[in-house]
Amino acid sequence: MVPVFLLPTVLFPGGHLPLRVFEQRYIDMVRDCCAANSCFGVCLVNTSATPTKTATHMRTGTLAEITDWSTLDDGLLGITARGKQKFIIQSTRIRDNGLMIAEVAILQEPEAVDLPEKYSVLSMVTGRFMEILGSSYPGFLPAQLQDANWVGYRLSELLPLEVEEKQLLLEIDNPMERLQILLETLPRYQQES
Repeated sequence: MVPVFLLPTVLFPGGHLPLRVFEQRYIDMVRDCCAANSCFGVCLVNTSATPTKTATHMRTGTLAEITDWSTLDDGLLGITARGKQKFIIQSTRIRDNGLMIAEVAILQEPEAVDLPEKYSVLSMVTGRFMEILGSSYPGFLPAQLQDANWVGYRLSELLPLEVEEKQLLLEIDNPMERLQILLETLPRYQQES
């Protein structure tokens, strides 16, 4: 069973997630995860809630490992988490404190796959992101820019896509399919001359 943090964001394997934690149930979750050296799940909240329909969550999420924590200037708990493996929620229950606990099936990631030449522009864009944001990815190696899965996850995470688009990209199992969607999306972000 995995505690689940429901958020209005999508975490990808290998991704970087800074959080401000203020609800007691999540403070307790962070404490328990740190004490047990365990992960928590991150799932996108389905934002289609209405006054008569409560918010739900997506079934596919990502395990998150806490890599750092501190007390922020405003007194709140700040944590940094790194995405691990994707999972699918099988069943859930709610603890007395309101924390959702889920039975999950871990999804196996494909081995590193060489990035085909036709997606080299995606590798180049990801490389630019790493020049700017590399400190958030302390394990980054330039060779990862040739891994189709890694490049697809980083661009899915870093491009200013709608959260629904990010969720769709998370749910895709085939790295080439993810890269193709990103390649078709990229023209949205090209500057007009």
